[in-house]
Amino acid sequence: MRVLLKIITSAYRPLLSDGLTERAVTQVCNAIALFQCVASHPNTRIPFIRATMPMYLYPFLNTMNNERSYECLRITSLGVIGSLAKVQDPEVIEYLLSTQIFPSCLRCMEVGKTLSRTVSTFIIYRILLSEKGLKYCFILAERYLSVSQCLGKLVENLTEDDAENLPQLLKNIIGCYLRLSENKRTRPQLSSYFPWKFLDHKYANIIRSDPKVLADLRQLVCNLRTSKSCTIHCTDEPPTSSDSPGLSIP
Repeated sequence: MRVLLKIITSAYRPLLSDGLTERAVTQVCNAIALFQCVASHPNTRIPFIRATMPMYLYPFLNTMNNERSYECLRITSLGVIGSLAKVQDPEVIEYLLSTQIFPSCLRCMEVGKTLSRTVSTFIIYRILLSEKGLKYCFILAERYLSVSQCLGKLVENLTEDDAENLPQLLKNIIGCYLRLSENKRTRPQLSSYFPWKFLDHKYANIIRSDPKVLADLRQLVCNLRTSKSCTIHCTDEPPTSSDSPGLSIP
């Protein structure tokens, strides 16, 4: 671990000065990939976070540069955090929240490429699945607004260029919105920020093959709508544009 840390921290200075070479990036990414092996293993995961090893990756998450070298470091670092978040271990979630992973992931959602956005949104979603993570999001109005607005920007900037990662990104976005919509007190605000163009056919068709995601999307629409007709969308019958303008879920 000492050797891996030496390799990773050697990139800090060139990271700030835009002096990263392709060789250095490859070496650092390989070291971070070994970090992911440690973070993924049940016997080393907890010692890994207790030693605060993920903190050494945060400089790569917080950079605003989206050139190829920086994106490679960003996505590899996100892979480590994602390996931790997907386990749903209370100690892991508490650690991630204590290290301010939320703003780092939101930054990646804004400046990263599609794959980085997909993994960072997945991390946010996995944190929101825990009650502590959901409470963390709502405890400050500014934090909640940052998350909802960032998700909205993600949807506004969606493109169909990256067909491989787009279905998973849509799934993660829907999952985040669904968890946020479970708070009845903030539903009106969330509804005002929700980009309803997300319900266009072109996106719904991408997730058509995943019944669970479609069901989550229907439930999300139910949560956000205030009219009694929303019960239509919770049934097996798909909602149509006649039920709501711009609403089209297969």
